[in-house]
Amino acid sequence: FAGQAQIRSHSPIVVLQSPGSGCRIDDQVSDGRFSVAGQVGNCSAVILTRVHDGLCYVHMRHNGLYFGLTCKPQASPFILIQFLNRRFAAIVKDYCGSVSEEAIRQNLPLLYELLEEILDFGVVQTTRLDVLRNYVQSEAVNTQPSSLFDMSTIGLFGADTQQKTLVPASASIRSLSHQRSKTNEIFVDVLERLTVLIGANGNVVQAELNGDINLKSFVNGCSEIFMTFNHDLAIGSSQNRGYGGAVRLDECRFHANVNVTDFETKRAIRVSPGPGEMTLMQYTVLDDFPTPLPFRLFPTVEVQPDKSRLLVCLKLRCDLSPRSHATNMVVRLPIPKSTISLSRDVSSPDQTATLEPDSSSVVWKVPRITGGSQLSAIFRLEVPGLRPSARLEVGPVALTFDLPSLAMSGLRIGCLRPTLGGRGGAALSGEPPKRWLRYSTSSGSYVVRI
Repeated sequence: FAGQAQIRSHSPIVVLQSPGSGCRIDDQVSDGRFSVAGQVGNCSAVILTRVHDGLCYVHMRHNGLYFGLTCKPQASPFILIQFLNRRFAAIVKDYCGSVSEEAIRQNLPLLYELLEEILDFGVVQTTRLDVLRNYVQSEAVNTQPSSLFDMSTIGLFGADTQQKTLVPASASIRSLSHQRSKTNEIFVDVLERLTVLIGANGNVVQAELNGDINLKSFVNGCSEIFMTFNHDLAIGSSQNRGYGGAVRLDECRFHANVNVTDFETKRAIRVSPGPGEMTLMQYTVLDDFPTPLPFRLFPTVEVQPDKSRLLVCLKLRCDLSPRSHATNMVVRLPIPKSTISLSRDVSSPDQTATLEPDSSSVVWKVPRITGGSQLSAIFRLEVPGLRPSARLEVGPVALTFDLPSLAMSGLRIGCLRPTLGGRGGAALSGEPPKRWLRYSTSSGSYVVRI
């Protein structure tokens, strides 16, 4: 990571918890107030100018914490947001084991030392872990975060068989030094994000999938990891598919440490793992998914001016396989700003629907939905002075969800074997390492117009 963005050398980099308590990593604070300029999903980006001494204040929310900094007006906001949300937060996770308030409080000296190496008079020098490891070798204090994501869907990937099992609860929160010295494990995540826009007529206007394959290796004596993918994997347009074209990626990019000599012929790669987490591969799929879109929404809006009531009926159909399911489903429906009350009927008692006046929306939450099922909700909105044109203020509907143990692209890891390196790929001696593999798809932006 490198960019021509200058962060004020005497300004603070501040970490705040959502209720307002905070940890200041630097030791000097400038006066100024934060205000939200824009919000995307659960992550809000703030860029303020002319609040104090001609400076800009930028912050990003990550895991319920706000990472903030000050900079000069000439700085690129995109580089600053990338630094806070993707780079600095990832460094905190790799060194401390988790991104939580307690982990940051316990490791303030370590993080201050990291910032001294990352920034030089406000200019970002490097965020590469392999470079930082040469200069910052302090041990992190291991802490338990306040909440862990659900690890129940992570499977153990064996050399010959796949077996469902739970990852140890402490696996996701161990620091690098702890894992390097006391574990013999490999973690691979295949993480995908859906961006979908469905028109009011039900046709798909846009469909895009972006995926990452992340690796963390803590295998003693391992100099190379051999990994294979689907044999029918095709890259690029239909003219270049080959292998039958059952699984297609429009674009793919590999890490600099990945050897792709055998990728074209055998769909295999070899990687020399470095310290911390590394992204082996990034890929994109456009429009042509091997499986149907996970959700279809069928909305009905009825305006009743004589009763000052707006009736909205939502039918949500899950087109996943019956063996798959979605969790943390949230359906957000924008409504007229003058709405004063809500009455609702939902499919089951575990579902909730609430009116949020601040955002002028109804939020329908579904903890879990199984593939092949259909849910419905009826919302009766009391809107004083309702007019027929109020229908135009309803929608579009935004869906957020997680699809555990599922990669919508169809991409699969066929073999995962640590070796001593070289073309022969000699296996390691001693006890074989544990291999943990996780597939997950989440909604980046899933919008349905009404």
